[in-house]
Amino acid sequence: AFNHKDFNELRLTTLFVKIGRVWGLTMRRGEIVSILLIAGMLLLVQGMPATTRGEDQKALTPQEQRVMKWRKERDVFFKSHQRSPLLPQDKKPFKGLRYYPFDPKYIFSGQIERFVFHISNPKYYATFLTNKGTNKRYLRYGKFRFTLDGRERTMEIYKSILSDILFIPFKDETNEKETYEGGRYIDAEILPDYKMVLDFNMAYHPLDFNMAYHPSCAYNDKFVCVLPPRENMLDVEIRAGEKNFRPFGHQGSKNQVSPVVNRKSGAALLMPISTPASQMIFAVIE
Repeated sequence: AFNHKDFNELRLTTLFVKIGRVWGLTMRRGEIVSILLIAGMLLLVQGMPATTRGEDQKALTPQEQRVMKWRKERDVFFKSHQRSPLLPQDKKPFKGLRYYPFDPKYIFSGQIERFVFHISNPKYYATFLTNKGTNKRYLRYGKFRFTLDGRERTMEIYKSILSDILFIPFKDETNEKETYEGGRYIDAEILPDYKMVLDFNMAYHPLDFNMAYHPSCAYNDKFVCVLPPRENMLDVEIRAGEKNFRPFGHQGSKNQVSPVVNRKSGAALLMPISTPASQMIFAVIE
């Protein structure tokens, strides 16, 4: 149950305080809670009265709301989940991950060019090197094209062998400076019926780098993490998504692999989702 001690240690996760429901994270137990504010209540933030959000301030877009929800879910996961990559002694002082400010510049709409091979074709699989020097295999799924800073760029997409999770590992020019040197990831989930997307009146959806995250080995060397392939090494800064969290950061391997792919054109609808395990949905139209 939520009690007065939790309230005193509540960390708000909504960007603006307003009359109505606001969300927060209890630092003592790492739980997401909501509080219903009514007119006449006094809310103190760091001992100072909180101000309400003005009507002239821009409302959060639906995608920004998804990103903020995803971020607070990751904070809860890191703080309290048994599979958190943080060491036990690091969980107590943990106050939250660090991110770049939300930026719509790094949201891209487009199509997936599908890769189609027979299972006997050696190009059916992509083999990645890990930070431990071992190999891990994924299925080659497709390629996503987008334009940033006036140039067309591509990201290759892979699929887990044991599930329908799609996987996009990448590196960019922020690595070793503001983000983990071993790169970052974006996960995705295949949506079997694209009509589920259309039901939400969102017929064409973006790839959102605001939901890029660090692999677990950035926080704990005991984890095994794959290194991004050469095809997903971007020669531009992606100033979106998760940033280095220096008190807990670790160094990773810089070795790379370069899988070769074939492709066949296909179309897809994309919709971001906000869970710790998945950052967006690809609704594939066959």
